[in-house]
Amino acid sequence: MAQSHKFQDLEETGDFLVSFINSSSQPEKLIQVKEAHQALFDKQVETKRLVTQILKDVSQVEEAAGQRLMDMEEEKNRKEEELQILEDQLRKGSAKSQMTDSELQFLQSELGSLRNDEHELEALRSEVDEDTTEIIPSAVFVSQLYYLITKIKWEYETPPNVLKGVHYGPDLATPINMDKCSLPPCDVSDQLWSFVSTE
Repeated sequence: MAQSHKFQDLEETGDFLVSFINSSSQPEKLIQVKEAHQALFDKQVETKRLVTQILKDVSQVEEAAGQRLMDMEEEKNRKEEELQILEDQLRKGSAKSQMTDSELQFLQSELGSLRNDEHELEALRSEVDEDTTEIIPSAVFVSQLYYLITKIKWEYETPPNVLKGVHYGPDLATPINMDKCSLPPCDVSDQLWSFVSTE
């Protein structure tokens, strides 16, 4: 029913236009209407072209702005990553610096301790030098004398209860290895004297 009303309206409008066109009494008015209609049409085409160009320009501006926004977001993310790396490096550098400071303090205290030890060693060396100038020559002389008499060369880096050495006889070198705890002192003495030549 609505369509029949529209069709009727359209029919009435068409009849009006036909009667208006057929009217010979207003040709000038018809020309004016035609010119006005043409001007309106031209204006509409120009407006459409302008609106299309504006929409195109707006679209390009939006696209450029969107691209720029994406570029700025990427740049921001990159800067944040660089900042994070720098903060990590700064943290590591600070930790390393603190470690280096503590190591430096430790090394300085060690150096002080070593200097004290060096002074003590110097003092001890002085005492030992004094003792060795008096005791060692006589000890060396005694040990050389014992060797000349017994021909036994002793090993001194042994446990206190072990006698260890080598007897160099005229034809044969005989090893000596005795445990003083397992033998009576007389047996130890007899065995040692048995190596000594009566000559």
